[in-house]
Amino acid sequence: MQNELFETAPVHKAYFKMALPVVFGMVVSLVYNMVDTYFIARTGNTDLIAGVSLGAPVFTLMIALGDIFGLGGSSVISRLFGQQKNDDGKRLSVFCFYAAFLCGLAVTAVMLLFRRPILGLLGADTDTFTYASQYYTFIVLGAPFLIISYTPANLLRTEGFATASMVGTMLGAVVNIILDPIFISVLGLGAAGAAIATVIGNICTDIFFVWFLLAKSERLSVNPRGFHITPAEIGQIMAIGFPASITNLMQGIGIALTNRFLLPYGNDKVAAMGIVMKVNLIAVLVLVGFAFGAQPLTGYNYGAKNHGRLKKILRFCYGFECGTAVVLAAALSLAAPFLLGLFTPDAGLVATGVPMLRMQQLGMLFVAVVLVTTCTFQSSGKAVGAFLLSFARQGALFALVICITSKLSGYTGVLLAQPISDMLTAALAIALFWKGIYQEIGSG
Repeated sequence: MQNELFETAPVHKAYFKMALPVVFGMVVSLVYNMVDTYFIARTGNTDLIAGVSLGAPVFTLMIALGDIFGLGGSSVISRLFGQQKNDDGKRLSVFCFYAAFLCGLAVTAVMLLFRRPILGLLGADTDTFTYASQYYTFIVLGAPFLIISYTPANLLRTEGFATASMVGTMLGAVVNIILDPIFISVLGLGAAGAAIATVIGNICTDIFFVWFLLAKSERLSVNPRGFHITPAEIGQIMAIGFPASITNLMQGIGIALTNRFLLPYGNDKVAAMGIVMKVNLIAVLVLVGFAFGAQPLTGYNYGAKNHGRLKKILRFCYGFECGTAVVLAAALSLAAPFLLGLFTPDAGLVATGVPMLRMQQLGMLFVAVVLVTTCTFQSSGKAVGAFLLSFARQGALFALVICITSKLSGYTGVLLAQPISDMLTAALAIALFWKGIYQEIGSG
């Protein structure tokens, strides 16, 4: 492990060395998401676009489940490394890897059994059901490979292997980008083709990560020989993993809720929002990358009780993240017509999507505050704070806000629900940080 990086390197140097590979990986993931959307949108079939958009929360669910073992495990393991308990960290990494795969098998069985009612809950109707079902089925079949890929991607960064984590993520994304046009357009598989390309890309990622863990890693493992774990250790992983997974799970619920509230205004509104959400990922994934990239630094120094360095890291994280959010929001707002036009030749969809995208940017600064605070709670093992923030922004708080704003302002209220929810969640984040983190490290 690169102890110097975690303990003594200048904060900005350590931060960017850990965060930039995560951001680059996120950007490549963004590119394949956009390529996915591009080829689907270019079919000109609004029902196909809407059907894949309705199925998107299922893919988000896979990310959320992977985060239980990836982010939950990395939080506990990084603190163990900070306490120089390397053998314990290795044991827990074995558990996280195999638990993620078994979770994927269970998800496949359950979600195939309840496919029709779940698609109904997501809002699939007569026009969109076939396309949504095709995407859903193949994503669910690939659940074990999707879920497991997010575990080593996070665990490797606890050992300082941020670049390897990026390479694995990029490998899957590049494979996906290559296969998308072949499966969607050349073979004419449409929604099913998009899902199949995604699954194959993640299988390639899994193969790379297993090889790297076996060949290069000294403090992480996939070898079950001599493995053991206590219920208390599982509880520690789950205490952080579940709140971490809720962040992505709630994102899927937020998308599903938005689609449901847009349906009365037409499938074209759902289709436009599906494209808008992908463009909005330009800002969100960059912010997520910078926020989560610093997690191993935060967890290590919190575990080592190096509060002076921890405070410097947090000050840098908040300042840089908020500044980046403002720049990205301004850029996406100005370039909204151009960016949406890249995905669809339909002038009507572009016109519908421009105000959607610009309203999403109103909350980007607040998203930055929430992301850094959530990551800080996860890194320090404070499960309650992490859970509250994860559950609020696109979960309970968002559901309450969209119900109220849609009643008060109709269609515009639906679009404003997300930035309003972001602002309220940021206020909650500041209050929780002051009580749960600042008062503890301020005297350290």
